[in-house]
Amino acid sequence: MGSKNELLQKIDERYLGFSKGQKKLADFIREEYDKAAFLTAARMGEEVGVSESTVVRFATALGYHGYPDFQKALGEMVRTKLNSIQRMEVTYGRISQGEILETVLQSDIEKIKLTMSAIDHDAFELAVETLLKARKIYVIGIRSCAPLAHFLSFYLNLICDDVTAVSTNSSSEIFEQLIRIGEDDVIIGISFPRYSMRTLKALEFASSRKAKVITLTDSIHSPMNLYSSCNLIARSDMASIVDSLVAPLSVVNALVVALCMKKQDEVITRLETLEKIWDEYQVYSKDEMNLVGDSVEMNGVKEEEDHE
Repeated sequence: MGSKNELLQKIDERYLGFSKGQKKLADFIREEYDKAAFLTAARMGEEVGVSESTVVRFATALGYHGYPDFQKALGEMVRTKLNSIQRMEVTYGRISQGEILETVLQSDIEKIKLTMSAIDHDAFELAVETLLKARKIYVIGIRSCAPLAHFLSFYLNLICDDVTAVSTNSSSEIFEQLIRIGEDDVIIGISFPRYSMRTLKALEFASSRKAKVITLTDSIHSPMNLYSSCNLIARSDMASIVDSLVAPLSVVNALVVALCMKKQDEVITRLETLEKIWDEYQVYSKDEMNLVGDSVEMNGVKEEEDHE
């Protein structure tokens, strides 16, 4: 885990216990870390509106020996939190083409480990119970989060009675689809940096209609959590132009499995019904292949594989 993660994790872990002034400092560092790294303790205090001694105490509260030690960690953070192109150059500029696969996979493994160690189990259980009780479930995710939203919607549709994957081509279209949302319904908002204002507005609207709001995002400080009753936190930051959404997808998988376990009988019945329908209408005709022994079965006809 890099220094950037260490500093942000320290802030995350201690945030709820901070005084009002310390929370201001924590928020300032999250939003203006590149500026904060170059300020003296006195200047940072002026910038945030707290005393110099509050800044120094904040540094020691985070476990640093003093302000210089804390400033050094901030400097490391600035070097690691560059823009996408710079991050790619810094991270991958020094490694060979052959190492890229291992480096990226290792980074994803780290994200899952960090997510596993930090995720709130009570929040996860609450999310499962909330979804089980929902009259209707809406799922929204925009841009790089859209595949996660579609994946979750696909499986929720097999488990729950009324699921809508919110189409997100325009803001007006989003509100048109949410117009009937009410207090018996649930919306799941998926958003990772850079956060989506459209997703946030959808959650705000759902909250104003007294619907339950579940978020899947990267931090307790994510703006998505403003309207949510249940926050699922998964790590996504990665030194590349591609958002690493492996850990969020693992959390989605866990949600689906937990719901299946709670509704086993309905899920089995539904899948059996679907199998009959697929059979009757030959839905998978010419679309899916099955490997049967050494043969490939397509459209009910076996085709022997060539063996030299």
